[in-house]
Amino acid sequence: MAELPVHLAGVRIALDPAGAVWLPDHRALIVADLHLEKATSFGVGRVRKNFLPPYDTRATLLNLTQLIARRNPALVICLGDSFHDRGGPDRLGDQTRQITALQAGRDWLWITGNHDPELPAHIGGDVADHIQLDGLHLCHEPGESTGGGDSGNIAGHLHPVAKIRTRGRTVRRRAFVCDQSRLIVPAFGVLTGGLNVLDPAFARYFGHGGLRTYMLGTRQVHAIGAAALRPDRDRTARV
Repeated sequence: MAELPVHLAGVRIALDPAGAVWLPDHRALIVADLHLEKATSFGVGRVRKNFLPPYDTRATLLNLTQLIARRNPALVICLGDSFHDRGGPDRLGDQTRQITALQAGRDWLWITGNHDPELPAHIGGDVADHIQLDGLHLCHEPGESTGGGDSGNIAGHLHPVAKIRTRGRTVRRRAFVCDQSRLIVPAFGVLTGGLNVLDPAFARYFGHGGLRTYMLGTRQVHAIGAAALRPDRDRTARV
């Protein structure tokens, strides 16, 4: 796996092809929007119909396990919407033990999100609505500003994806979007939708033409020029 080193508000970070951020000075691994137990959430409530196989949590945790084994972080930070709804942690069943095993020997921080504003103690780790690390503000939803000065912001929530046309075919994959002081991380969960980086939702934070896009490849992260980006026909996505 070939990471892509970049600087955000003067802080050295790396973009991992798995869709995570690595802070080498802290050995900290940052992932966003796991949306665990999303499939089972469709069988909850008045209409108990679920047309999705309930294996998304297993697949997402497998990917996270492989990433943690490769990186061996001292700290893991999950940037909110780690669970698809408030009841998600209680539907984990035996998979709670897998999360406990991932937390062994390292610090673990759950940042709360709009899907999981409260998290129970039995999933382990610490819980906060944001954290400051090396002058970087880590939270779920991007703020309107990064706080001014030399501060930076790392957030999730928008599930960015990039679409390009190359060699006669269209490719649409998860992506990081950033400028000098703000980074929005792609969703890590296997069952999450994605919002095209050309959607007006991103212009709110970066302005028109002000963002840089890094698309996830199989084994590396690719910088994509603005001229190569293509919009989706349906430019809306629910996050």
